[in-house]
Formats: sequence, structure tokens, C-alpha cells
Amino acid sequence: MRFETLAIHAGQEPEPQFGAVNVPIYQTSTYAQPEVGRPRRYDYARGGNPTREAFQTALASLEGGTRCLAFASGLAAETTLLLTLAPGDHVLLGNDVYGGTYRLLARVLAGWGLAFDVVDMTDPQAVASAVRDTTRVIWVETPTNPLLKVVDVAAVAEIAHAAGARCVVDNTFATPYLQRPLELGADVVVHSVTKYLAGHSDLVAGAIVTGDEELAERLAFLQNAVGAVPGPMDCYLALRGLKTLAVRMEAHCRGARAIVELLQGHPRVARVHYPGLPGHPGFEVAVRQMRDFGGMVSFELRSKEEAFRVAGRTRLFFLAESLGGVESLIELPAPMTHASVAGSPLEVPETLVRLSVGIEHPEDLVRDLAAALD
Repeated sequence: MRFETLAIHAGQEPEPQFGAVNVPIYQTSTYAQPEVGRPRRYDYARGGNPTREAFQTALASLEGGTRCLAFASGLAAETTLLLTLAPGDHVLLGNDVYGGTYRLLARVLAGWGLAFDVVDMTDPQAVASAVRDTTRVIWVETPTNPLLKVVDVAAVAEIAHAAGARCVVDNTFATPYLQRPLELGADVVVHSVTKYLAGHSDLVAGAIVTGDEELAERLAFLQNAVGAVPGPMDCYLALRGLKTLAVRMEAHCRGARAIVELLQGHPRVARVHYPGLPGHPGFEVAVRQMRDFGGMVSFELRSKEEAFRVAGRTRLFFLAESLGGVESLIELPAPMTHASVAGSPLEVPETLVRLSVGIEHPEDLVRDLAAALD
């Protein structure tokens, strides 16, 4: 089946008792057992929930994996995945990743003994040179947050496998509609479900998808043991979001193209970051591994003061953190989403503005941003 069909049907058969076409919200913390120690399927909701299982089945299908584990947030998913490692293990991290990922490694797990280095993931030779004997994970984000660099997933996966490491890809910006990392050789995909997958800025959740059954079993144990699981209502809303993912991503991409056209010709804009631009350093890789170029756009103005002014002037672009919702958002990464990387190798320009282009009519968005710039 094609993507759009799987998004609506995978794991979502009509409810057997009454024929409800929507997966019910199983709002329960525990399950009655017919005999002592012999539950029907679940014994306690931390370990499993039918609504959560439907979402996990659907997302695994869309990513081309065999198993998906859902979590209470994207960072809960990342933390659980990194708990499969041990003190002394080494992680390679890109030099332009989500600030929360860097903070997790630098300020939480480093104290536990997990080592990491930062490298330019767009340069496969630099990645290969940074691999250690203890490297267990090469963590890829593509397109990156917030500079929208593009990483060659197949090339990095080959380097990881040659070193006996796993290639993990954060596919939040692209979604499985635009990019399928497992098909490119990655071992694991992580998502902030909060963003495009859910798509309506009304929940917080995360997910891990893999085709490695041994790893999946370990993750399932940790999902239950650590307990950072999403509630059934959040899973229901995320499942609803998956159903419209394809049509929403088409609209996000269409709007982003219109915004990029405005920005490229504007005298106040010093630089535009968008993988769909032929002059973008990662354009050829993006063409090869992505269906389209996404709804995220970053651009640099000529001063910090101008960046602050533009971010405060838009009407349709709400000034807010996060991304991937149906509404358009504007933010300044340096003092907002990436404040935690100040002073680190990941520090971003103070003149950088990041846009999450929603699904409003592109002409209205262009008019709003043009007015803010002018």
C-alpha cells in the first residue's frame, strides 16, 4: 500500500465490538485479569495500551520499520535510546542539532560517563576520522536544526556499520513522508512526535522506530522500566495527525517555497538556509534522499536588532518555540530554542531567524513576512 493509505489503515482496523472506525481512547491505568498472573494482553498501562499500540503500528509502517516505541516526549525517546549504551561508550553528534539533544549529552549523560564528540556530519571524511574504538552511535539529524544542513544518511550509515556502531537519524524535520532513513541504511529513527507527525500543536510525544528486533526488545523493556510513556489521549491525537500527514506536508512544502522566493530577493536578508535551493551545499544529497524539502526555513538578517524587530512584527507567524503545526511560527534560535548551546561548538548566529511554515495560504504568509521585513 502507498503512504497515504498506510497512514489511515495500518494498525487501525474498525473496533470489533461496535465497528467504530476511529481507534478508541483506552483511558485506563490497569486491566482486569481472568486468573492470577495471567493477563489477557496487558496487565498495567505503563507496559502497554491499545491506543498506543495502534499509533506505534502505524508509525512503524510509515517509516518502514518493524517496531515502534512511543514516549512522553522526543527527549524521553532520545534518553531511553541512549540508555541502551553504557558508561565509557562514545556518541558522535552533529555540530548543528537540536539544542535539547546536545544538552542531554553534555549536561546529563556526560556525568553518567557517556562520551561524545561534535563533528560536521555533512563531511563523511570528518565523520570517519572522529570515530573511536568505543563509538557505539553516530547521531544524524537531517535536515538539521536550525541551519538546515543536509547529511548523507547512506554514507554515514556505512561509516557507522564499518565501526560496529549504529546510525541513528532524527527524522523530525523531514517526517517519513519526505525521507525514509531506514531504507537509506540507518538502524534507528527518532521523532519528536510533537511536531509534524501530530501536526496541530496540541500534544507532546516522541517515538523510536527500528527494524532491529534485538534492539526493539531492549527498548520495550526500557520503555516499561523507565516509564516515560505517553497517555492514551496523546496517542489518539498523534494517530489522528498521521492520517493527514501527507496532505499537510505537501502544503508545508508549498508554503516554504513561496517564502524562500520572497527571502532570496529581499535586500534586508543576508542569507537563506533551505535545502531546496540549488545553491545549498546539501542540495544534491537532499534531491537524492528526500521527496521534497520540507516546511522549515531559516534566514539571516544583517544585525541582531533587525532579527528581533522582524520576529516581533509578524501577525500570521506567531512568535513561539516548536514547529510542525498547521499554524506558522517564527523564532530566534540563539535566545530561544538553542539558548542551551550558547558558548558551545553548536552556538548559532544571533542574526538567525527560523520559520516553521504552516499550511495557511502562501500568499497571505508572504504578505505577512514581507510587511515585517519592510
